[in-house]
Amino acid sequence: MTAPALADGGRALFNDNCSGCHQIGGIGSPGLAPPLVDPALFSAFGANAPAYVAGVLLGGLSGQIVANGETYTGLAMPSQSWLTDEELAELTNYVLGELNGMDVRMTASALAKMRAKAPSHVDLLTRRHEAAQ
Repeated sequence: MTAPALADGGRALFNDNCSGCHQIGGIGSPGLAPPLVDPALFSAFGANAPAYVAGVLLGGLSGQIVANGETYTGLAMPSQSWLTDEELAELTNYVLGELNGMDVRMTASALAKMRAKAPSHVDLLTRRHEAAQ
């Protein structure tokens, strides 16, 4: 599959599974779901950005975060672990590549390894807080 086809697959998966809360194009919904278009934040994760996004997709995320100056309290991002490793990798790559212009990739095989031990909500929130500093 070519890179544009992968981006299109990731876009379709995003529109079908994520845009209900995060909106088309990942712009977010104030008070409900943070924007996923945040190049500064995801760049701060560097090479760990794919593992962070995939971790959120696998385990969901709950608690409180700050995104673009807005505090999201009572955040309840549900796990998307029912999707295949390939689909989760495509979603991760869409969020990071298409929405944030990053040249980092998640593979289905790396995601399968993560699935065996997905990071906890506390770990994900800690990583996000550290990256936002």
